[in-house]
Amino acid sequence: MSERVDQRWFAAEVERLLPELLGTALRLTRDATDAEDLVADAVAKAWVARESLQDVSAFAGWLFRILTNEFLSGRRAAAVRGTVEPFDEETCGARNFSLFEQLHQPFLLWWGNPERAFLDRLLRADLERAIDALPDPFRLVVVLVDVQGGSYHEVADALGVPVGTVRSRLARGRAAIQQALWEHGRDAGLTTVRDISSGEAR
Repeated sequence: MSERVDQRWFAAEVERLLPELLGTALRLTRDATDAEDLVADAVAKAWVARESLQDVSAFAGWLFRILTNEFLSGRRAAAVRGTVEPFDEETCGARNFSLFEQLHQPFLLWWGNPERAFLDRLLRADLERAIDALPDPFRLVVVLVDVQGGSYHEVADALGVPVGTVRSRLARGRAAIQQALWEHGRDAGLTTVRDISSGEAR
C-alpha cells in the first residue's frame, strides 16, 4: 500500500476503535484527561511503530497492547518517584462473594447467563463505577483480562507478577464487582435478599 493509503487506513481503524480505546483508558486511569492523553500517546506510538505490525487483522489487539504498555510504563515511572501508594492485598477486596449464589443459581460464569434478566437491569454505569472503585491491582487485572481479553500469562508478564497472583487478584476483583452490583440491585429494589437464619425476606 502507498503511504497515503496506509495513513487513511490507520486513521479509519483508530477512529473505529476510539470509543473502546477511551473506555479502556478511562478504566485504567480513572481520569478523563489522563485517559485522553493515554490514548493520544498510544496512537502516536502505534503510528511510529506501524511497520512492525505484520498482520493488519491483528491491529486492534496490537494497539491495545501498546495502550496497556504505555499505561504500565507510566505506573512504573510513578513507582520509582514514590507516587504510587503501597497496597496490602490481604486487607482489600471481597474474597468469596458470588452474585449467582445470592440469587440461588449455580455459579456457571462470573458474568454470564443464569440471571441475565437481573443483570440487564443494572445500568452499565454501575458496572463501570464498580470497576473504578476497585483497588488498583485488582482493577488492572480485571481490565486487562475481562475487558481487553488478555491471557493470564500475558497479564502476568505485563505486570511483572506470577500467574497465580493474576488469578488471585482477578477472583478478588470479580467478587468485589459482583458484591457492589448485588448491593446496588438490592438497594434499588431489583431483587429481594432472604435472611437465611429467619427464612424471611428483607
